Amino acid sequence: MKLTYHKGTLLIKGQYSIPHTKWDDRSDCYRALAYHYQDIVEYLTQSHIIFEDNVFDLIPCPELSNNLTLRVYQKKAMEKWLEQRKGVLVMPTGSGKTVVALKIIEKVNAPTFIVVPTLDLVKQWKKELKVFGCAIGEYTGEKKELQAITVSTYDSAYLNAENLGNQFKLVIFDEVHHLPSEGYRQIAEMFASPYRLGLTATYEREDGLHNELPRLIGGKVHEIHTDELAGKYLSAYETKKISVDLTIEEKQAYDTYHTVFRKYLISRNIRLHNSMDFKKIIMRSGYDREARDALLARNKAERIAFNSKAKLDAIQRLLSPTERTIIFTRYNDMVYDISKRFFIPCITYRTDPAEREEVFSRFKEGLYPAIVSSQVLDEGIDVPEATIGIIVSGTGSSREYVQRLGRLLRPSENKKAVLYELVTRETKETQTSARRKQ
Repeated sequence: MKLTYHKGTLLIKGQYSIPHTKWDDRSDCYRALAYHYQDIVEYLTQSHIIFEDNVFDLIPCPELSNNLTLRVYQKKAMEKWLEQRKGVLVMPTGSGKTVVALKIIEKVNAPTFIVVPTLDLVKQWKKELKVFGCAIGEYTGEKKELQAITVSTYDSAYLNAENLGNQFKLVIFDEVHHLPSEGYRQIAEMFASPYRLGLTATYEREDGLHNELPRLIGGKVHEIHTDELAGKYLSAYETKKISVDLTIEEKQAYDTYHTVFRKYLISRNIRLHNSMDFKKIIMRSGYDREARDALLARNKAERIAFNSKAKLDAIQRLLSPTERTIIFTRYNDMVYDISKRFFIPCITYRTDPAEREEVFSRFKEGLYPAIVSSQVLDEGIDVPEATIGIIVSGTGSSREYVQRLGRLLRPSENKKAVLYELVTRETKETQTSARRKQ
């Protein structure tokens, strides 16, 4: 038997039919996706089948060591992963997931490929990886340089997986909840790497695709909850919900738009149990004019609830000149309204990176007591610590809620963080709030 790597797959030449393989007439041999490498090797070994393994063409790797010291809970997380050298570690934002990963790299001591969602995270990882004292590679749209430890984005890794998949023994997926997406999962499938680590603060996805993770890199091997670390390793915190009312005019408009959407559901006998049911309505809107009108009405009702005037009054009461505050909202128009009304710097997808860094720097120094942003701060950006968070609006995603809470929980002595959630009464936003905190 002979095993080789070819464009994200394994070619298995020999007389035996083995698990995970299919016969390929074009190559005149069996073929399997590369991520089955470990299972195939274990099967051949246990079956006492002699084979030649030519799968890997590894990047030359120096001795990988660092002087980092793990906290007790971090060491336990590492040890749980090392038991099988596969799987996902679920740890709160600010608890040191990256530090655990750095010690795992040291333990594995082999070429490592790290996949992250954004270029900002590429830069952050490269900075942290300097503890190894060796050259750190980057494989992105800006630079393509392979080293023993290389950092890439999900997009670049997806586009180049078939050419990279046999050059690294360990692959790490930061914010691993992105991996099960239809395209990104091919990164894991085309990498032969036997050692696989996923990192995230929130394992579950609303669409249920997290159920793909056990197949792709191993399931959840260890989870640490925020409350286990709050007050000792993370800031103590509390969450407070503040309910507000629509104005008479807002309530009339909200009821009008919401009724249009509700009548459409009744007319089509549609019940919304989950996000997949809602996606079906979106698909209908492509050919059903009434579905399109109903969705537009729903969106207008949602914006009224999310952007109610009473929320601006609540923000004014909560803002403090002495406590660093981050305001989160779903829509950019509300970001700009808050920014103009309270003279607060705003950050959206349009904000230039240099301007964003300047805002963060002044926010960290206390020159700016508050910043306001849409969803761009939820993950992938290193945000200075704050004491107060205000959720003006958001989705029903628990992941978004945990990420926003995590922005307040950086370790700090004698600091108690408060996350306020503004919710408009007698609107669908009350249900949205309940879903995201389940």
